[in-house]
This record gives sequence, structure tokens and C-alpha cells, in this order.
Amino acid sequence: IELQVSDEEEPQPVVLREENRRRRRKMKAFTSTFSVAMDQIAIEFVLPTTTKSSRSPDTLLLEVAGNWTVEQVKAQVWLRVVATNLCPEFYQKYSPDHCILLYQKKGNWCEIYDKHQVFQTLDCIRYWKALKKDVGKIHLTCRPQPSEESTQYQRYLNYLIGYDVTDVSNVHDDELEFTRRKLLTPRKIELADRDPKLYSMDPWITSKHLPEYLLSKVTNSHILLVIHRNKASQTIKVSIDDTPVQVLQTFFTKISNKRALLGVPEDVCEGDYILRVCGREEYIYGNHPVRDFHWVRQCLKNGEEIHLVLESAPNPGQDLVQKEDWAQVDDCTGVAGTHEQLTIDEKDHERVFTISLWDCHRKFRVKVLGIDIPALPRNPELIVYVEASIFHGQQLLAQERTSSKAFTEEVLWNTWLEFNIRIRDLPKGARLSLQVNCSSHDGNKTKSRLLYYVNLLLVDHRSLLRQGEFILHMWKMPEKTEDNSSVNADKLTSATNPDKASSMAVAILLDKYCYPVALPKSREGERGQREMPNHLRKQFESIVETDPLHPLSQEDKELLWHFREECMRHPRAYPKLLGSVRWGRQEAVLATHRLLERSSVWDRSVLDVGLAMQLLDCHYSDAHVRSMAVRKLETLGDDDVLRYLLQLVQAVKFEPYHDSALARFLLKRALRSKRIGHFLFWFLRSEIAQSMHYQQRYAVLLEAYLRGCGEDMLQDFRRQVEMTEALQKVTREIKAMSAEKYDVSAQVVFQLRQKLENLQTSGLPESFRVPYDPGLRAGALVIEQCKVMASKKRPLWLQFKRADPTTLSSDTIGVIFKDGDDLRQDMLILQILLIMESIWEEESLDLSLLPYGCISTGNKIGMIEIVRDATTIANIQQSVVGSTGAFKDEILNQWLRDKCVSEEKFQQAVERFVFSCGGYCVATYVLGVGDRHNDNIMITESGNLFHIDFGHILGNYKSFLGISKERVPFVLTPDFLYVMGTSGKKSSPHFQKFQDVCVRAYLALRHHTNLLVILFSMMLMTGMPQLTSKEDIEYIREALTVGRPEEEAQRHLLDQIEICRDKGWTVQFNWFLHLVLGIKQGGDKRSA
Repeated sequence: IELQVSDEEEPQPVVLREENRRRRRKMKAFTSTFSVAMDQIAIEFVLPTTTKSSRSPDTLLLEVAGNWTVEQVKAQVWLRVVATNLCPEFYQKYSPDHCILLYQKKGNWCEIYDKHQVFQTLDCIRYWKALKKDVGKIHLTCRPQPSEESTQYQRYLNYLIGYDVTDVSNVHDDELEFTRRKLLTPRKIELADRDPKLYSMDPWITSKHLPEYLLSKVTNSHILLVIHRNKASQTIKVSIDDTPVQVLQTFFTKISNKRALLGVPEDVCEGDYILRVCGREEYIYGNHPVRDFHWVRQCLKNGEEIHLVLESAPNPGQDLVQKEDWAQVDDCTGVAGTHEQLTIDEKDHERVFTISLWDCHRKFRVKVLGIDIPALPRNPELIVYVEASIFHGQQLLAQERTSSKAFTEEVLWNTWLEFNIRIRDLPKGARLSLQVNCSSHDGNKTKSRLLYYVNLLLVDHRSLLRQGEFILHMWKMPEKTEDNSSVNADKLTSATNPDKASSMAVAILLDKYCYPVALPKSREGERGQREMPNHLRKQFESIVETDPLHPLSQEDKELLWHFREECMRHPRAYPKLLGSVRWGRQEAVLATHRLLERSSVWDRSVLDVGLAMQLLDCHYSDAHVRSMAVRKLETLGDDDVLRYLLQLVQAVKFEPYHDSALARFLLKRALRSKRIGHFLFWFLRSEIAQSMHYQQRYAVLLEAYLRGCGEDMLQDFRRQVEMTEALQKVTREIKAMSAEKYDVSAQVVFQLRQKLENLQTSGLPESFRVPYDPGLRAGALVIEQCKVMASKKRPLWLQFKRADPTTLSSDTIGVIFKDGDDLRQDMLILQILLIMESIWEEESLDLSLLPYGCISTGNKIGMIEIVRDATTIANIQQSVVGSTGAFKDEILNQWLRDKCVSEEKFQQAVERFVFSCGGYCVATYVLGVGDRHNDNIMITESGNLFHIDFGHILGNYKSFLGISKERVPFVLTPDFLYVMGTSGKKSSPHFQKFQDVCVRAYLALRHHTNLLVILFSMMLMTGMPQLTSKEDIEYIREALTVGRPEEEAQRHLLDQIEICRDKGWTVQFNWFLHLVLGIKQGGDKRSA
């Protein structure tokens, strides 16, 4: 073989050899489009060694067979080089695995990363073809070793993530590493497009119209802004349609003759400055009208003045990103060829290296060898069997089970289970679910219970069929007494139990082939249109009208599938149609993919978040379907992404593979906005700390984000993590000291203050962003105001100084730091309250909800915002007449009166009470958390009622859903009615307003039934224990009176209000008992 040395850097294209072209004509099975299938591709390999004479790299020209895998190509290169006796000290010492393959594309180096990939499906081949190159050029270079600096950086990232992403001791393939490498591409694209100035200031804009109730607070479309500079300030009047630049122009015109007074030099202009909110890291910047800035709306809503500070823009250099160590991987990495490229039909068998899955007509089977557990559970008189099922999403494709045997430490079956599904019909994302069940006899009944479970994806992340033996460490079903809040989502994970020493293991064997078996890419196909007859159209429309939880009959599914072309014209029909696809039939899957590829209706339709979210829940595993849903979400504004971020992070659990359109979407949006990035960091970090089942997936996503968020954010995260770790340590020490006693002694509070004092002097961060409100920076602790709260988990009541020198408020920042409660459940409910609030805002309803800040920062730890000037209803009732306070109707009214300085203020407080009470009544009723305790309902001194501590209810959700005889739909007691100026069955103007507000709020929510139903069912999947039974999900349909006319819905809600008025005294009596017996279940707000 001649070794050619080329000094050209440009890659060369491919030539087809003459004899190949001739041979091709004889093979009838091929159409011209697949002519490359078996062709030779000419490639010049630039080798890692150099020729001594010319000092230039050795090269090798090789004709590569298109259907070889990357691994085979590398081996061939090595063989040829060894045969020519070139540089034996290198090529005989090392194996091909010592090198990686790189090529150049548009000035970037790309790595050919997937060793199983068929050569002709590589991106570089398509690229060279497009450039009409005869010979491609690939560089073999020694596999790079990470530098000390990058190893250290990786350790730092692992610390922030709370998990070591480089640890691959608990995986049965390279999907983790694969995903880490693939996520580099979207990150690079996003960073290349990022506007440094916009990113560094990240203005918080809302895309919603200014609601009527806010417009009414604006005179002639003008508002006043107070702009501060040094110690002086200037008030200016601006139009709400002015942009920040216009505001600055107005300001500079106004101060033209008093610049010196404000310390603004003569030689600067408005272009040298920006505006920031006083005391907050929130910028009024960019080309949006001032009315669209979140802070401006907040001030208008609360009737507060708008104070801004004039300063120079922050330096975008603070957001520098560490240079990447890795080369980008090929865009087509992990993509299989088409069936025509892979099929064995009419091919020379010696030239087949990868088989098409669609050529495998046998039924799929699995050999269950046995199970093995280091220590038997307490009740060993059990009979066990293994149930093996194949699922796609929630659709069961096939199921078999072993015989039953006595439960011993090792149970052997050694039997093949053959499934009623052909291998060729296995779709991508199909999971083999293995469950160890035990059966026990109870009289004549046999009871079966799930003990352990594990899943294996049958087609891996690179579209190859799994083969050979697997030993899978299983997850144990949580006991009734253990925390089992996310068990429904956990059961879908494809991760195995990392605790190999003590977990149950199952050993299985899958059929082995001589070659890799790949699931081919979908191909284009015929198009058949069926017109829908009129008599079926009505049935079709009524199916589409039903809500997401409405079960479809077999007949419905057949109708939808038969007229699938018609369905594609109505985006609202997609979830129903896609739920009717038989995913275990290859023809059906192909037909579905063709429909989705051709349909432009979806992309043109108006964005319906509920619809897109529905396609991302646990029922849909197909990547085409999920990408289509994400494509729709791309059009969401940042404020909406924030609104649904928590649910989208949960929906990542329903993705079959780590790398998905949804994961990439979250990554891109976080890299675009610091605010989204901040919350994504905490949402992921809290899941990594608490959810073993999805730890790896979330850790890889978080790492991809941290590698692109910039130095400034990394420092911020480090300070926040250090702060939570220090506070957690203190909380645990305090708990240990006062574990037995209920009340908190002065001694304990003294100890706490001492510990905080020590922390403060020994290196707590000087300031940190408040995790639940990143616009706010907290500084030093105000130690004399910190205390331990008298509740079971001993939360800390902490007060911090405000760290921002431009702040105008003398108030401290109050934070409850809690250890021992999973705050993820509270977060889910608070998030849905925020979504309800935005629905009401669209209808111009301001119901004064107070979704206070609450964030889970680790394993059962987190922070809750202390709402200023607020107290619990229980405290008010107790303060007046001890425990009988619960029977005095006028106490609450009197308390409010005492807090208001004038009659006018009191009337405003009552008005606010009416609206907030209505908002919480409707919201808690719809979510089924309406029957609350007076310890969990608070009120501010300005009359704003609000509920707290939702995790407490969701833990015992069973007793809340469905209103039993002694329960009420929501809290509306005689003392609440007294504030509204009514008692008994009498009415009053305030009470009528209350009813009217409730009805308007309720009907507004009904217009978004599908969105609320899907958020509710996702919440049950990811955050609630044992809650997917039909009745539980049925609750929200009942509560929203789904499918009933508006008048009936209105009547229904008014009836609920009447039930509350009738039963109000029973609630009061329960509250009274609670006060007498001092059952302080949720009394976290009652501090020492």
C-alpha cells in the first residue's frame, strides 16, 4: 500500500468504484436512492505517527466498505499499518482503542464517537458528498487525557451537582457518557447565539397583556418612576409604552441642569447607563415597554412606588465559560441506517456486519435464570414469581410470568419466556419490566403483592437491540410506612439500584446474534386518504371533546386510527389518536411517524400548553411524539417557561432515554436566561439528592447546564450550596439537643444563636442569592432575631440583612429553614397556584393569592419565605380568649380592625379578604386540598388570607380527596363570614361579591380544564403516594364539573358554598378541639 502524504486540510469527497456500479444493476431489490448501501468509500487517514524524513504525519488511503462499523474501520486501518511495518513500536504496542477519529467540518473538529455506528450513516459522509469530495479525510489521534485543571473543574461541578457524573460503576451501557458528549452540541449552539449583555442582565418580562385591573391603576397611560443616583433621586413621569431607553432619555432631559447634584458627569449620556430595581438584581433593560416588566406590574398591583437606580451595566465578562475539553460529536451519532442499508435480503452474507431489526421475524423471548438476595426480608413464608412485561409508555404490549416458587435467598427458574410479539415489532423506547411478586393465600383468595422491580430498555440509546446476559439490581417497593410519594414515576426508571451489596438481583438472558441488530430509521411511504362519513363525524367530535383522563373504548380507538389522516387536521385530537396507536406493531409505528412528519397543522396551530404537556406525560414514549410536543413549547416566553418549569423537569422522568428533545429544550432555555437557569439548578439538584431512580439522568443534564452558565452563576451557586450545607448541620445539631420535648427552651434558642455566631465568624458566604427569589441577595444573619420553631421538625426561623446597598427597605429577609420534610410536594401545589393566578389574570381577576417562596434544596431540606406581617388564624383566635377563641365569630374581624389605622384602610382590608378568601376557596377545592386547619391558614395585616404547608396534606391525600360527611369542600367558617358582614343564612354586599368572585374564578379555571387535569395527573404521578387509582384522578374531573354546561357548573359551586355555610360550625368545633388538645401538627408558623 502506498502511503500518501497530503498537505491539504480540506476533507475529500467519496468516489464510487466502477465495478460496484456494474454489480449494483443486477440487484433488483435496490432502488437508485440506496446505491451507496454497499459501496466503498475512499478515505485518507492521517495517522498519529510521523515519517522521520519529512516530519509530516503518516497517512493511509483506504477503501472503506459503507456497511462496516466504525470499530471495524479502525481495526482495518490498524491491520494495514501493522502489515506495512510502519512504526511498529507504536502500532504493535497499542490497540486501535488508544486512538479517536476526528474530522473537520466548517472549521470545527468533530469526533466520530459511536464505535457501533455503520460508516455510511456518519454525518461526515453526508457532508463530503454535499461538497462533492472524492476522498474524505479522517485524523486518528491519541485519546486525550484530561489535564489536572479539567479534573479539578470536574470535581467542582460534581460538588455543585451533588453527584459524581463521571462514576459509571452502576450502568450497563455507555448511555451516560454518550449523553454528556452529545449535549455539548446544543450547548455550543446556544452559547454562540447568546447576547452577552442581555444574558448578564436577564430582564424579567411578561408576555401577557396588562390586565384591566392594573390598567385602572394607571392615569392616562402614565406612571411615575423615582430614579436614584448616589444619595439623590429624581421623579419622572413616563408613558407605560416607553422602552427603558426612552425612560433614560426622559430622565437625562429632566436633569440637564442639575447633573452635578445627582453626580452624573457632563460628558456621559443615557447610553452609558442602565436602570436596575432598587435593592434587587432585576434590570429594566431591553426593547420592551416598561408595562411589560414584572417588577413594574408588581408595584402597580401592590400600589407601591417604583424606585430604580441609575448605574453602569454589569460586565458581561463575568459570565465567561470554561473552555471545553471535548471535541463535538457527530450530529448523526447514534443514528441507525435505513432498512434498505441494513437488510440481509439479496445481499452477500459475508458482507453483512449489522442486521436490521425488521428482518427478525421470531417472537421475542427472555430467559429468566433466577433471583438472588443477600438477606431475606422478614416474612420469608412467601411464594414468589417473576412477571415480565413489555411496555411502551403505559401501553402493555406483551406479558408473561414464571412459575411460582418458595422464596429463598436464591431462586432459580432457568426458563425461557416467549412473548406474543415479534422482535421486528419492538418499538424504540419499549421497556422490559421485571417484577418479583409474592403471592399469599387468604382463605379462598390469592393475594399478589409487588416486592421488587427493574426495567431494561430493549432497544438501547443508539437503536441497537439488547443481547446477552444481564444481572439487574432491583428496586424495592417502599413499605406503607416509608416515604413513597414518587413511586409511580419511580417504577418507570431504566436505572438499576446502585446499592448492589444489599439489593435483590435478577439474572436474565436475551438472545445473542453474531452481529449488532439495529432498529432502522423510518422511511417514507404511501399516502392514503380516507374521507370521514358525516354520521361518524359527530362521534369523532365527541371523542375529541372529552378531557385527557377520559378512557377511550376499543371502538373509539379503531375509529380514530381508521381516520388518522382526518385526525391530523385537528391538533386537539393528537393525544387521543396517539393513544390509539398499537405501538407493538411495526407497520402502525411507521404509519404514525409518516403522519407526524407530513403534518404541518400542528406547527401552524395556536400554542396550547395543556395539549403539549399532555404529549409529554407518561403515556407517550415515542421520541417523534415527544419532540413534536417540545417543538411547540419552543415558542413559550421565558415567563411561561418559568411557570411550567417544575412540571417540565418532572416530565423528564417519562423520557425513555437520557438525551431527549425535552432535556435539550430545558438546557437551551436555562442557558438563555439566568432566572430559568437558577430554578433549573435547584429543581434538578433537589431531585438528584432525593431520587435515586433518576439521579444519573438529572445529573448529566445539570452538568451540561453548569458547563455553559458562566463563572458568575457558578460562584452564586457555590455560595448558596455552602449556605444550605452549613444551616443543615446546625439544624441537625439543634434537633438532637431538643428531640424529646415539644416546646423549645430558652437554652436551645441560646445554643442556636451561639452556633450561628460561630458560623458567621468562621466563613459563611458574605452574601448569597435567596434560592426561592434569585433577585434578592441576603447578607449577614441578624442573630438576635433568629429562633427555633416549636414544631416537630424543629425548623429554624432566620432573619438576614439585605446585602444590596441600594435597598430602600429596612426589613430583614425572613427565611424558615426546614430539615426533615420533603418540600417538593409543597412546590408542586404552589406552582399550580401560580398557574391558576395567571389564568385569572387573563380574565382580569386579581384574587390576591400569596404563593410564597418555597424551594427544596436537598434531601428533605429546603427554605420557605416568611411572609411579613402575617399570622395564623389559630394564633389570632388563641390570643384573645384562649382555646374557646375558636367559637367567637367576631375575633378575626376585630383583629383586622385593630391592625388598620383608618376606616378606609379597614374597608380595603375587608375587600382584599373577600377576594383572597374566594381565590383560595376555589383553588383548594379544585385541587382537593380545601379542608384545612386554622394552623395552616394565615392572614396578613392588610387582610390577605392565604394557605400554607401543603406537603402536610399531600402526605395524607387519601383522606382529603372526595368530601366525606364531616368534611367540607373548603374553609368558610362563621368568623370568615362575619368579616364579610354576614352570619347564618343572611346575605350582605360583601358576601354577594364573594360569591360572584368565586363563580368567576371557577368558570375561568374550567376554560383551562385540560391543562389543569394534566398538571394534576402529573402531580399525582411524581409527587403523591400511591395515587393513580381511577377515583383519585376522577376527583379533579368531578371538581371541575367536566362535560357539564356552564349554568350547572355555576350552580354546583354555589352549592359548595352553601355546604360550607351549613357546616361552618363543625369546622369551628374541630378547630376548637385542636386548640384545646394542642394538636400542633402543622404549627410551623408558631415559633418559640
